[in-house]
Amino acid sequence: MNPLIEQLLKYGHINEGVQQEINLKTKHLLKKKNEHLLREGQSFSSYFVIKKGLIRAYFHKNKKEINTWFGEENQIFYSILPVYANSPSFENIQFLEDSDVYCISSNDLSQLYSMYPELNIIGRRIAEEVAILLEERIVSLHTKSALERYNTLIKVQPNLLNRINLGHIASYLGMTQETLSRIRK
Repeated sequence: MNPLIEQLLKYGHINEGVQQEINLKTKHLLKKKNEHLLREGQSFSSYFVIKKGLIRAYFHKNKKEINTWFGEENQIFYSILPVYANSPSFENIQFLEDSDVYCISSNDLSQLYSMYPELNIIGRRIAEEVAILLEERIVSLHTKSALERYNTLIKVQPNLLNRINLGHIASYLGMTQETLSRIRK
């Protein structure tokens, strides 16, 4: 089954006819390690799911890369500004491993929303989940200690520690690599 459909089904029922329509509009991409799906200033307005692989989102500040999120298999991802505001992206999305990706453009998804109202509910549920994750991340960065943020990462995405270099993890957690090394000891 199309991994994108598998993930959409977690948010609500999709009948067989709608699944066929989604299949027709889904693109399959094979991406190499270090390749970018999106760069700052571009508008890649699509929802995507990684069947196999790993990604990171980051932006530049004072000539440094600041990691904002990591994505692994079997989750729906997108860059918020291109999808919801039709604006160029502030972030970059880069593959950290060779990756197998399935995606559908926002325009195609919008057409399907208008044809099949049940998909609107699924889209709303996805947007609500993203809003919750973003608020939790903001609160975490402003109220939790470095150790608490590290422990949350271990709890929420335990596989990342074995797949991502410590510099990327430290940046994501809002700390130096030295602080992360001390915490890990």
